[in-house]
Amino acid sequence: MGALLFESADLDATEDFLSRAYARMRIGSSTPEASRARIRRDVMASVSVDEIDLDFDMSYAVTPLGKICLCMIHEGTIEDHVFHGVRDAFGPGDMVMFAPPELSYAGRVHAARYNITMLDPALLDQVAATDAGPHSQPVRLTGHRPHSPAAARHLKHTILHLRDHVLSDPAVYEQPLVASTSSQLLAASVLAAFPHTAATDPRARDRTDARPATVRRAVAHIDDHADQPLTVAEIAAAAHVTVRALQYAFRRHLGTTPLAYLRRARLAHAHRELQDADPLGGVTVAEIAARWGFAHAGRFAALYRDAYGTSPSHTLRG
Repeated sequence: MGALLFESADLDATEDFLSRAYARMRIGSSTPEASRARIRRDVMASVSVDEIDLDFDMSYAVTPLGKICLCMIHEGTIEDHVFHGVRDAFGPGDMVMFAPPELSYAGRVHAARYNITMLDPALLDQVAATDAGPHSQPVRLTGHRPHSPAAARHLKHTILHLRDHVLSDPAVYEQPLVASTSSQLLAASVLAAFPHTAATDPRARDRTDARPATVRRAVAHIDDHADQPLTVAEIAAAAHVTVRALQYAFRRHLGTTPLAYLRRARLAHAHRELQDADPLGGVTVAEIAARWGFAHAGRFAALYRDAYGTSPSHTLRG
């Protein structure tokens, strides 16, 4: 994990780097003598975020990545982008999925600056409702463009938050709870943005299983494991129900979601740690917040004030 910087005007060197960073590919340029590429890659478990700046026009043909590959265009254009059954072009402001993880794709970049975010498809199953049983299928995205501008904006904000407030600081992204929470946030934002195969409405069995006993089992599991990376799927398994039933049970009986309850539990742990910390011992609010899965200090302070009526720094000093 960490940051990787690449800069070169050698087209062969750029092709080699891209092949190692993504998947085997061939690139080309009509101006190989002036082909400067600048790439910054930030990586944590299951997720990578790249900022790519190309001063030249580049064609590309890429073998299947095995990952969900999202592209957010800052400047320039990507044209003649093709994969099975699709041909499209993208410009500034567009947010798209390049291709399903199992498909190859090709196209042309025109002097573009853009963001590439890749995530393990298995992350979708950690936050989405899938059908249980031996014939259950992983969640898949079924379209390469978001279903609405608002959904695209939300996903962009999530990616920029990940880039600027998580991956920018090793002391933050190396915390296991931050990595787990951030990865699930990204996966949930992807599912909110793109059409997909996940089931969303509770079925008859889910409604039957959404009982107070289900909530009690889930809450006990969360309370006992709040200091460990947790996914919605793991909480549902501990409660012996589907993800749909778990989500429906929390809405029905607690008026919240499993992840929101988990966040509240971790906030309580951070509160107790702030109370117990020696204010002269060098510990900071940011360290405690990150240890409990809160990457953004301002967001943590707002949540803390809403819950406890004061600032975390005041509790630490007190």
